[in-house]
Amino acid sequence: MATIELASKYAELVDEKFSTESKSDLLTNQNYKWDGVKSVKVYKISTSNMYDYDRQGEGKYNSKSYYGEVQPLDATTQEMTLSQDRSFTFVIDRLDEEETGDALGAAKALERQLREVAIPEFDSYILQKICNGAGIKAKAKALTVENIATEILTATNAMDNKEVPEAGRVLVVTPDIYFLMKQCKDIVMNTDVGNDMRLRGVISSLDGMTIMKVPAARLPKNFGFMVVHPAATVAPRKLSDYVVHDNPPGINGFLVEGRLAYDAFVLDNKKDAIYYQPTTTVATE
Repeated sequence: MATIELASKYAELVDEKFSTESKSDLLTNQNYKWDGVKSVKVYKISTSNMYDYDRQGEGKYNSKSYYGEVQPLDATTQEMTLSQDRSFTFVIDRLDEEETGDALGAAKALERQLREVAIPEFDSYILQKICNGAGIKAKAKALTVENIATEILTATNAMDNKEVPEAGRVLVVTPDIYFLMKQCKDIVMNTDVGNDMRLRGVISSLDGMTIMKVPAARLPKNFGFMVVHPAATVAPRKLSDYVVHDNPPGINGFLVEGRLAYDAFVLDNKKDAIYYQPTTTVATE
């Protein structure tokens, strides 16, 4: 039985599909490695208070220190354990492949599976985790042409006050919200975006933020918009493995199998770098 290992042969194809068609890659980072492990722990270290230095040595601090009250620092951890271990499999009959002019070819079928099933599921999971972990969650309200500009400015203002870096922020919107933005006279967008970024959902920029339009089907119900800095969320893809078996026992044709292990974690100390605005309704007129 011949076996074609697509994990290596089609590595470029697989990586390209995730990087160009996934709508969540720009919203996350992979700063931590899960190589050889299922869980990673991140330390969260507390800080100390500031004091007036006791230059005269008057002993005004109980610790007898000129610098202030001596305090121990807390060192707690956030444990991140991968929970998503997903897979798929399907069969392509050799005669079906031949009689459809290779429309059922294994490589094409794998590409279609990634584009139409695996990547949308991956994105939906990641985006839901980001929304759930948002450190700043606004009260749900109706979004209209009249208030959309103010609500977006409110989001950026809240993040500014939390000292979230301005560079790298991404504004995530649904097609309906983007439609509102285009009608709002107070919003001027820069639509000079390269084709490679458009493939990843980026359509323009506003107030220094990249604007990403994501299909509503990949987002939580009642999603309005979200401002995200990728530093807040770690999204490891531990495994992306695809194999095509040529004439396996009992099958005249190809058996295609795929497995993806991934997850997403919002870091406790960086959750304020996510602002989530749910909506009760979207008025498009």
